[in-house]
Amino acid sequence: MRVAPSIDLTGKEREELLEWSRGRSTPHRLVLRASIVLQAAQGLQDKEIAANLETNRHTVALWRRRFLLHRLDGMEKDAPRQGRKPRIPLEVVDAILNKTLYEKPRGATHWSTRSLAQIIGVSHATVQRVWKAHRLQPHRVRTFKVSKDPRFAEKVRDIVGLYLNPPEKAAIFSVDEKTQIQALDRTQTILPIRPGLPETRTHDYRRNGQTDLFAALNILDGTVMTQYHRRHRHREFLVFLRTIDQNVDPEFEIHLVLDNLSAHKHGKVERWFARHPRFHVHFTPTSATWINQVERWFSNLTEKRIRRGTFRSVAELVRAINEYVEVYHENPHPFLWTAKPDQILRRVAKNISIDPLDTPH
Repeated sequence: MRVAPSIDLTGKEREELLEWSRGRSTPHRLVLRASIVLQAAQGLQDKEIAANLETNRHTVALWRRRFLLHRLDGMEKDAPRQGRKPRIPLEVVDAILNKTLYEKPRGATHWSTRSLAQIIGVSHATVQRVWKAHRLQPHRVRTFKVSKDPRFAEKVRDIVGLYLNPPEKAAIFSVDEKTQIQALDRTQTILPIRPGLPETRTHDYRRNGQTDLFAALNILDGTVMTQYHRRHRHREFLVFLRTIDQNVDPEFEIHLVLDNLSAHKHGKVERWFARHPRFHVHFTPTSATWINQVERWFSNLTEKRIRRGTFRSVAELVRAINEYVEVYHENPHPFLWTAKPDQILRRVAKNISIDPLDTPH
């Protein structure tokens, strides 16, 4: 009679196998394998174990041998299999990848599935499958601009430090101006959305004036202070600074995150800051407006209220923005900054654009 090889377990192996065999969230296949080895270690033969666990005797023999060969490391993963032959020959895949990555079509900036398929001599579906498998999207393009600010790292650490570890008894505002917001009205009546048809509008429009929106986003509670001006010079900026000063508890320090607009660095503005020592200014690196959180709020405002709006006057535009702000303040959400300074610096060094904000909107 053939006798199955015996299994001797160490204390650590027995403990790990017992944990797997009893785990409620452990995959069933791992529970079965652990149970097989544990019963084999008790001296039971494959036929008895198969009957106890209601499985096949060959399965029991397989995992007994696997454990003897690889111990615990061989239990969690299946052995590599040969797999089926690839549907697309490797030389075809290589040709598609080489053309896509290193060559351009004549008279065009990028390949389409059909233009490349014609050159290679395959179907456009084959090209599409290869692109999908290698995550290639020649029709898409992303933009970036690397800041050349010599103090880039210092400024990133300063501002991100404010976001991640705000000081106590301080109000932190991300401040900027959304300039030249135009009150646009379509030249013909907008057709409403209908089953099978989106909202339809003319491509041309009438300009009915414009305004500049000053905004200060409180990064701690998500609330926003807004103000409208016809221009965005240092004079208007000083008016907005006084508004912030009047609306913040005198016992609190005020930290402002600002971009490098000349109005923010005007001599009169610098003298105003000197007379108001509770204000602390943190300038963003040049060409790095993405670090200013109010830019994300402006993006939401544009997407949800301005881009598809129609306004017959500046007053109507201002009312629409005020309505958006009012609704927003019913349930304001601060943006959650997730990227740490070192992570940002590493990715910028590789010229990889990132989205450091995660928002519940």
